[in-house]
Amino acid sequence: MTIVDTSVWIDFFNGVSSPQTRELKLLLEFDFIAIGDIIWLEILQGIKSDTQFNVVMAHFANIPIFNLLGKERVVHCAQLYRKLRKNGITIRKTTDAIIASYCIENGHRLLYADRDFRPFEEFCGLNHQ
Repeated sequence: MTIVDTSVWIDFFNGVSSPQTRELKLLLEFDFIAIGDIIWLEILQGIKSDTQFNVVMAHFANIPIFNLLGKERVVHCAQLYRKLRKNGITIRKTTDAIIASYCIENGHRLLYADRDFRPFEEFCGLNHQ
């Protein structure tokens, strides 16, 4: 299963053509994607018009949405964050740490266009391929 990050969805909905949006289009054809509740929140918060909000809500009607954070995941997320800090890397957004931690813990691939996930690949085993 591939979790698709907010960064890719924003580009997708804005009509940006990139390797990530092209891959998302392919994945949508085969229903091999999911999102996390935090990702969904970020997407919905950024929508300005009611019409676009309704279009996006309909688009996500059949996409699985996972709960990304819970008591056990908080500890795992903090451990990964601390590991990166020990390597001199500070993650700018806690949300990214939560998303990466969930994907690593559950063996999901993450499709992203946000450079903040790269340290999770390099040092923590996040699957981006």
